[in-house]
Amino acid sequence: MNARTEPELLSPPMHSPARLSNTHLDALEEEAIFVLREVAAAFERPTLLFSGGKDSLVLLKCAEKAFGAGRLPYPLLMIDTGHNFPEVTQFRDQRAKELGAELIVRSVEDSMKRGTVRLAHPLESRNVHQSVTLLEAIEEFRFDALIGGARRDEEKARAKERIFSHRDSFGQWQPKDQRPELWTLFNTRLAPGEHFRVFPISNWTELDVWQYIERENIALPSIYYTHKRQVVERRGLLVPVTELTPPKDGEQVEVRDVRFRTVGDITCTCPVESLAADAGDVVIETLAADVSERGATRMDDKTSDASMEKRKKDGYF
Repeated sequence: MNARTEPELLSPPMHSPARLSNTHLDALEEEAIFVLREVAAAFERPTLLFSGGKDSLVLLKCAEKAFGAGRLPYPLLMIDTGHNFPEVTQFRDQRAKELGAELIVRSVEDSMKRGTVRLAHPLESRNVHQSVTLLEAIEEFRFDALIGGARRDEEKARAKERIFSHRDSFGQWQPKDQRPELWTLFNTRLAPGEHFRVFPISNWTELDVWQYIERENIALPSIYYTHKRQVVERRGLLVPVTELTPPKDGEQVEVRDVRFRTVGDITCTCPVESLAADAGDVVIETLAADVSERGATRMDDKTSDASMEKRKKDGYF
């Protein structure tokens, strides 16, 4: 089940134009549901990481199918940098309320007040500092499994993950010391203080996610689709103009039609030019994309190829 077999992408029905096949989504959904149920059975205090982004909303849809609407067996957890897009946090709260799910929010700003997070300067991105707040939440609630929507196609470090990814008592990840997952058998044994990060949609791609969103008619925050926004070009990216990301001297502010491929901290997340107004349009755009989701949108991943792997070793999700 873990090894994905690529389907034939184009499946033309009789007497109609070729269309993109989504029959492989059934197998991916089945695997995700199996993993979600396995977590509920194997762990005492699991939680589902829920940001209000597209991957976590797909994961939430699979969880609804796994357990029934309004019957999630674990709470939702959000680590808030305080610099998230308001459209996303509002959608997060609305979706959790609709499901009747328990939503736990822990803030990087609270970690700053405790002195466990210290910024180099006021405008420094808080994205990397989420690791500290996350580990504090794990200790506070004694979580033994954290379910997330990471995918292996996002970037190199995520591609090294197992579906059940072990973390030591310090919350650290050792990529060379992971447990085998042959025949979909998962070793979930834990020592005191350790926990797992679990990735039920690990074998999905960005294209799979958007096909699933289209098939299941999953509602998303509005910024995932085309809208007009002030941006500046910087280091090959379109940087949104906000109070947190003002234009630099010499940069020209333009209004462009854009959408976000991924959403995160405002200080490090960029949109892409797009006229895609719905999930079907995004599927078509994604087929033609030649740059990964994070490579096209994340300023904080531009430092080096090893930047994400170092953060994950330190506890980043």
